[in-house]
Amino acid sequence: MASFTFSNHSLPTSRMLNTQTLNYPSSQILSTPSNSHFFGLKLSNSSTFSIPSTPVSFSQKPSIFAKVSKGSKPPPFTLKDQDGKTVSLTNFKGKPVVVYFYPADDSPSCTKQACAFRDSYEKFKKAGAEVIGVSGDDSSSHKAFAKKHRLPFTLLSDEGNKVRKEWGVPSDLFGALPGRETYVLDKNGVVQLVYNNQFQPEKHIDETLKLLQSL
Repeated sequence: MASFTFSNHSLPTSRMLNTQTLNYPSSQILSTPSNSHFFGLKLSNSSTFSIPSTPVSFSQKPSIFAKVSKGSKPPPFTLKDQDGKTVSLTNFKGKPVVVYFYPADDSPSCTKQACAFRDSYEKFKKAGAEVIGVSGDDSSSHKAFAKKHRLPFTLLSDEGNKVRKEWGVPSDLFGALPGRETYVLDKNGVVQLVYNNQFQPEKHIDETLKLLQSL
């Protein structure tokens, strides 16, 4: 039998719970339907979650911390866009660039965020800025996503999440979900804003526009 132990010392004092132990058979497996999404994570019929046989600690700190910060120049990258064309960060030198990392194409939160960028795209153009979305989905997935929602900006395929790791984009939900992080680079390629909010994706657009309009 596997056990989860919730200790008084694992949670902030404002949310303390009495110590309790929940027992589950170690063979228990939860299956999810093919069209399920969980906070931006796409799941397939073959996706299963097994309950571990060892206790899970909820007090563990995330192992990934942001490497790219305000005032720094992020690592350059070269990736394929939704049309299979090669795009480099250096291509946008001389103008502001909004680079936003998101978990997955067509998940509810990511769709909401992408459509918000779409609806404000003219404001970004007026500010002289380019918008670039980055996720681990391949180019064909990006192409379908862009066509379905009429996205006018570039989507880049970071298969293997190499660039995400190089930039140090933090994960969410104890490392189970790729993080949602937005970076605003000025015309010299220097980061002027780093914004993270997994559960309110539309706020990325608001915060980004405020910064761009002040440059």
